[in-house]
Amino acid sequence: MANIASLLKTEIVRLARKEVRKEVQALRKASSTHRREIAALKRANAALERRARQLAGRAPAAGKAEQEEPQSKNRFSPKGLRSMRSRLGLSADQLAKLLGVSMQSVYNWERKVAVPRASQVAAIAGLRSLGKKEAQQRLEALSTPKVRKPRTPRTRKAK
Repeated sequence: MANIASLLKTEIVRLARKEVRKEVQALRKASSTHRREIAALKRANAALERRARQLAGRAPAAGKAEQEEPQSKNRFSPKGLRSMRSRLGLSADQLAKLLGVSMQSVYNWERKVAVPRASQVAAIAGLRSLGKKEAQQRLEALSTPKVRKPRTPRTRKAK
């Protein structure tokens, strides 16, 4: 009897494995399909994000250019800035003080590393009509310290 019981047991195990294999195979197939679809969606998402970053980089520049052009009719030229500075006999530091910017900004504008903002271009345009003497007078006015009134000592009140 042990022989029949062991044969029956092995047959049941074999049939159970066969059925489980069928079910698992369908699940594996579905799982691999889902993984492929997820990978495709991730690639599409990454491509869309790259495209969005590209468009975001372009959009503000185009928007700013459209806004600044009607407001500012002054043009900026690094060569023109350099010639104006030499015509006025100013150093980059002195010109920077007149414009209210750093000396490094003036150097960067002259070397075409950076471009001044619209407000700074307007300030540069305002300096174009100056002569050497007037530029020096403005520099002196900026560099002279403001005189403060001397403080009067406070007296203590008697208790």
